[in-house]
This record gives sequence, structure tokens and C-alpha cells, in this order.
Amino acid sequence: MSQQGSRQTARNGRTASGNGEVHRRQSAGKPRVKFDAIDLAILQQLQHDSKITNAMLAQQVGISPPSTLERVKKLEASGIIRRYVALIDPALVGKSIRAVVHVTLREHGEDLLREFKQAVASFEEVQGAWHTAGEEDFILRVLVSDMEQYEHFVVHRLSAIPNIGRIRTSFCLSAVKDETAVPLDAVGSGEDQL
Repeated sequence: MSQQGSRQTARNGRTASGNGEVHRRQSAGKPRVKFDAIDLAILQQLQHDSKITNAMLAQQVGISPPSTLERVKKLEASGIIRRYVALIDPALVGKSIRAVVHVTLREHGEDLLREFKQAVASFEEVQGAWHTAGEEDFILRVLVSDMEQYEHFVVHRLSAIPNIGRIRTSFCLSAVKDETAVPLDAVGSGEDQL
């Protein structure tokens, strides 16, 4: 890159991505990520089939296997790809009750919030937990085998956390959509996206 190109890059905060590197920069307090079209294709493919071989992935995205592997390793190292998992059908392993649990705390001090978060994070029944703004303080996604296990969870585990004000539960009758793939429409390719 020429000196003038380097100065232009430094002035507008952009970095060239000809070698497939993933770039971040701060924008309004949060990192913005820029990918090229190949990075996006890799992420799309891996979200739908993480067991794909590197050779097959390379063929799908149109670059060599060594280049593909290098890009995947960069995506992993940057934390964009957090991990690879097997998605298990809960009902086929005896976990057929899904519940969305809304929790309101009595008080909201920093230590009390931290204590609640740590306790909830340790419960295997809790599949997801979100600290929210609105009527409730937390929303939990809970998976159990039956109502007896759910009752035990609420009475002996969740309610045992100090500072619980209210617990409200909605039970899922059926899953209309249960997607794990993250939409990639908020990230773009090319310099003009940043």
C-alpha cells in the first residue's frame, strides 16, 4: 500500500482486507465487524453444517483448502466463531418441557445482580438467561423433563436465590421456530460498509 493509501486508511479508520482478515473498529460504542464475501460464505456454511470438511468448505466458497483453513482459524481466534456443538433434539433425550421464566428481583444493587447471575448460570436447567429492561429483570429459557422437575427447579433452586421478588412462567406448547444461525445481514463486505 502506498504512503498516501496508508494515510487515507488511518484517517478514516479503515483497513484493507485483501487477505481475508477480519477487521473491527469502534462505532458508537460498539465494535463493527467487516468481512469480505468469502468470510460471509464460510460463516453461513459453518452455521448450517459445522461438520463439513475443510476441503468441501473450500470448494463451496471457491478458494483453496489452506486459505479456507486460515480464514476459519482467524474467525475462531477473533471470537466470532465461539465453538462447535451438536444440536440435540430435547424431546428425544427426555427433556420435553420448555418454559420461558420471567424473574423480577426485589432490589437491584450491583452485588445482588451479580449473585443472581452467577446462581442462574450454574443451573443446568437454564438454557439461556437474559438481563432485560422492562417489567421483568431477567428472562430465562428453561428445559426440564416434566412438571415435577420444573416444580423442584422453581421451589428448591430458583426461589432459593436471595432477592427474588416474582417468578412468572409461560410454558411452550410447540416450537414454531427454533433457529441457531445468526443472521449476517448486519455485517457487510467491502470498505464501504465501515
